[in-house]
Amino acid sequence: MNIIEINKLTKTYGNARGIVDVSFDVKEGEIFGFIGPNGAGKSTTIRTLLSLIHPTSGNAKIFGKDCIEFAPEIAKDIGYLPSEVFYYDNMKVIDLLKYSASFYKKDCRSRMNELVGIMELDTTKKIDDLSLGNKKKVGIVQGLLHEPKLIILDEPTSGLDPLMQQRFFDLLIEENKKGATILFSSHILSEVQRLCDRVAIIKEGKIVTVEKISNLQENNYKKIKIETKNAVNQDFFTIAGVNNLNVEEGMVSFIFKGDINTVMKKIAEIEILNIWIEEPDLEEIFMHYYERED
Repeated sequence: MNIIEINKLTKTYGNARGIVDVSFDVKEGEIFGFIGPNGAGKSTTIRTLLSLIHPTSGNAKIFGKDCIEFAPEIAKDIGYLPSEVFYYDNMKVIDLLKYSASFYKKDCRSRMNELVGIMELDTTKKIDDLSLGNKKKVGIVQGLLHEPKLIILDEPTSGLDPLMQQRFFDLLIEENKKGATILFSSHILSEVQRLCDRVAIIKEGKIVTVEKISNLQENNYKKIKIETKNAVNQDFFTIAGVNNLNVEEGMVSFIFKGDINTVMKKIAEIEILNIWIEEPDLEEIFMHYYERED
């Protein structure tokens, strides 16, 4: 069953680019990554999905229901952490959390207190007195206190120190084990690689691929480094499947996707001193999608 279904979702701002024909789905019980640099369209997609802004065209469903038509009903079972959190500065943390809990027709006090302890949050302080990291902790507790079925996170770790990041990841894994589906948006590839089952990569408002994390690193990609006896011209390895090509005196390196026999035949045409063939890491694969087109 798909918890999220996004179909050709488009949002434009006059002549400015938003998102164009964004389509992907998130399955029940999945931790799904949504990656791209700042400005690629991640937050616009999420805000449109949550009906905080309305699409120009296309549609989206959560729990099988249209996101706009059933927005209030859907929101009851969603925990959302935006990339930037803003609150009433003069409110105390405990008052804000109690106010948030009052929107749900259930007793959230036990779970709220548990989350406050995990995140080491001082609830007696006013929001205005909190650091960026502690405000993010408030957002985490607020988003999870009602034990939502779907958790949507937009750049959730900004401002958290490494210890709190680890606790937060452990918390998400536990929520997922209890049945929560998670959409995790980030530009930090190590986070996505660590937590997610599948990933959608967005570039300039468009989805460029939706893949299993494991598939991104399987045998269809190879990182090749060659030590050559003689200098090699840059154009020699400008062939289909070669990306991130770097040619220096006596050394050639690139990422190759395709039939390995093709590139091996090309390598056989030159004298080599040594060769290394490795699996590239996710970041190197990711950057391939963001190379400038000629």
